[in-house]
Amino acid sequence: MTPETLASDIRAGSRPALAKAITMAESTLAKDRSLAADTLRLLPQQASTIRLGISGPPGVGKSTFIDVLGMHLVGRGHRVAVLAVDPTSRRTGGSILGDKTRMPNLGQAPEAFIRPSPAGQTLGGVAANTAEAVVLCEAAGFNIVIVETVGVGQSETEVANLTDLLLLLVSPGGGDDLQGIKRGVMELADLVVVNKADGDLELTARTTAVDYGNALHLMKPRHPGLRAPVLLASALKGNGVEEVWEQVQDIHTWLAKEGLLKAQRGDQSVQRMWQAVRAGLLAGLPGASDEISDLEDGVRTGAIAPQAGAEAILNLKDSLR
Repeated sequence: MTPETLASDIRAGSRPALAKAITMAESTLAKDRSLAADTLRLLPQQASTIRLGISGPPGVGKSTFIDVLGMHLVGRGHRVAVLAVDPTSRRTGGSILGDKTRMPNLGQAPEAFIRPSPAGQTLGGVAANTAEAVVLCEAAGFNIVIVETVGVGQSETEVANLTDLLLLLVSPGGGDDLQGIKRGVMELADLVVVNKADGDLELTARTTAVDYGNALHLMKPRHPGLRAPVLLASALKGNGVEEVWEQVQDIHTWLAKEGLLKAQRGDQSVQRMWQAVRAGLLAGLPGASDEISDLEDGVRTGAIAPQAGAEAILNLKDSLR
């Protein structure tokens, strides 16, 4: 398959082609990644889409919330792509990839596309090639792309570099969550939603919303002039989902009107360029595995300073050209 054929099939809305392109982008094989890169060059980025990141601690109900939100959007005529990042074993490289099973309704909707991906060794709650997957989904005609992070809490800040706005999902009884999440992801949140606000937890959820509202007032907002609102929702009952989406639209419209959306996407593209540069610098190093192993041993024992080891590795890269 040529890049031209693959790009054409993606623009035509072919799900197999979209899935194949994402697989190529995630591959560790050079020929696959080359095919993905050439395909991406033929697919201009879409300016009118909404890229929504959803993060939060484990057990908060991210997948269930996305299932309900996605069905709400599909019912309004939108096409929704969900990129669900799953945790990966550092020992085996394996991943459960179970997010799709927790989105049973959206998974059956013809207007939706759900792609689970392993996080691998990438930190920040997203996979190494999530950015490419976002562009591919938009090219396939999905006007709303949701990125669901792994769910590790305050380290999940990288998703803010891939999306237009970040929704932080939290549970009732926010004392422990508030302590656990802290500034890492909260200061990047454009919207905070207290989920599970139903039944016996409804009153607790309202108290939690007040706690988060007070905490956010002590932080410098991500965008000057935009204080992150705190809303209540129940994915189980479907309550508050419409209000959450209206708030997402309002924030997205404000970002576009202020010129921040275009500037933000531009900055994100520059960041991805430098990430690709760093990946390229490391690409040829496996050919010097023995030398690198010796350097690692030297650094580990203290015979070589870490900075000196880094300089030696960079010199190895030059000698391998």
